[in-house]
Amino acid sequence: MKLGLSSYSLYSALKSGEIDIFEAIEWVAEQGGEHIEIVPMGFSLDDNPDLTDAIRQKAENVGIEISNYAIGADFITSDEEQFEQEVERVFKQVDIANRLGVKLMRHDVAWRPIGETSIQQFEKDLPILTDACKRIADYAATYGITTSVENHGYFIQASDRVQALLHHVNKANFKTTLDTGNFLCVDENPIKAVKKNISDASMVHIKDFYYRPTKYNPGEGWFQTATGNYLRGSIVGHGDIDMYEVIKVIKQSNYDGYISIEFEGMENCKQASKISLDNVRRIWQQV
Repeated sequence: MKLGLSSYSLYSALKSGEIDIFEAIEWVAEQGGEHIEIVPMGFSLDDNPDLTDAIRQKAENVGIEISNYAIGADFITSDEEQFEQEVERVFKQVDIANRLGVKLMRHDVAWRPIGETSIQQFEKDLPILTDACKRIADYAATYGITTSVENHGYFIQASDRVQALLHHVNKANFKTTLDTGNFLCVDENPIKAVKKNISDASMVHIKDFYYRPTKYNPGEGWFQTATGNYLRGSIVGHGDIDMYEVIKVIKQSNYDGYISIEFEGMENCKQASKISLDNVRRIWQQV
């Protein structure tokens, strides 16, 4: 297991200009992180090879790895031309991943509003999503890169839907970025979902949430699950997910890849990320 941080965890500091991506990489190393996951939010690597090379060099200089490159994508388009444009755009993102020196890359596959996320709609869209993921995985294979889909965004969030997509794509280099918290967004038990999907994980995100099974909005910072309950991002170990059991499942599965803290709460992002890293190290040793 190699523990590190997603740059997304520091997004508020990156967005405000408090730090830049180079300072973020150095900060992760100072906290004892073994790797950083690059999520281009607060900065962009599109058409910017100099920045891409500089990020790779900075990580080498401070002695940590770049574990994964994570981008958004949506293959549900209005016509075939737009679909092809999106596939080509993601091909270019695979080129960026290769330039960063990573062997893992997450791309999203589809977004739909909650009212359009039925199983019937998923089954209708599955052939389109399968085609895109196969083509991108084949392209990434020329670089030795494994691509992945995350349980993310309501539509492809439940563990069974992730497994269905993996099964249909059926590529050795197409797996899942498993996010321990995101299953709650579709009201799925995180422990059970992690058990179902950990064997297919190329990357693990450790995320925690406060969970309120209520129809009443608790206020600022909260968002609704697929069935109308409420979530708010938390420091790992402070939320309502049984993190001891989740991490125990991951450890007992013999997963030995990258584990990335992904914090998206309201607390100061640096303090929250540090506490989260410390908590995961401690829990991993105890379970």
